[in-house]
Amino acid sequence: MRRASDQEPAPPGAVVLLGVPLDENASFLRGAALAPGRIREALLCGSSNLCTESGLDLADHPLVYDAGDLSLSAPEQAFAEIEAAVARLLSQGTKVLVLGGDHSVALPVLRAYRSHFGPLQVLQLDAHPDLYDTFAGNRYSHACPFARLLEEEPRIRLAQVGIRTMNPHQRHQAARFGVQVHEMRHWNGRTPFVPQGPLYVSLDLDVLDPACAPGVSHPEPGGLTTRELLSLLQSLPGPIVGADLVELNPLRDPLGLTAMVAAKLVKELLGRMLEA
Repeated sequence: MRRASDQEPAPPGAVVLLGVPLDENASFLRGAALAPGRIREALLCGSSNLCTESGLDLADHPLVYDAGDLSLSAPEQAFAEIEAAVARLLSQGTKVLVLGGDHSVALPVLRAYRSHFGPLQVLQLDAHPDLYDTFAGNRYSHACPFARLLEEEPRIRLAQVGIRTMNPHQRHQAARFGVQVHEMRHWNGRTPFVPQGPLYVSLDLDVLDPACAPGVSHPEPGGLTTRELLSLLQSLPGPIVGADLVELNPLRDPLGLTAMVAAKLVKELLGRMLEA
């Protein structure tokens, strides 16, 4: 996996990994800021390889780059720094796969994508809708990013899969913003989402059942299996122009098993994003 830098940027058409170590907006437990490094360790672990299930070898792929982790300054400046970094990569003609961090990082990333692509199709894979108007007094909590996004750009089409924590407020918010919600209790194993244009995938690891991914801050029983999630990603219509993978908490993952799941998902997302 090649290294991208300001001196040696990735070429147009490349997919770039970008770590965003931010968990300032987590509402329950901190620790997600440690995730990018742990995911990279799992990706490079000798117990596995860098091939996707389709057989694509990412190890020496000429269009797979890693830009490392952002060095973020004060929390109040972090969103602007994230948006600027992603916008810079998009301006170079690359696609970006962000390794979070808590789910609040999706907002500045999607702001950059919105500016570059216009109204997007967004697929959110998550146990939680993240549509609160405010949570614990924080309008930029990881429980709120999609409410902020849709306030700023109501033309974005948001579909959510795996949801199993809807309360009355979030049901109201989903109706208000016209969100296409596919609750886990109605899951039938088939892809319920057909995008109409460029697709961005926002993947919160707690979309998985805790039996498959215990190393998250908000485990919610009744989620997808790893196989179901992989099959969903593999069957999505393209093109996938961007993605984030968020909410791994290494402090709750002492054996690194959830990090290995995250690495597997990163490989499959990279493979899909490399498609034309």
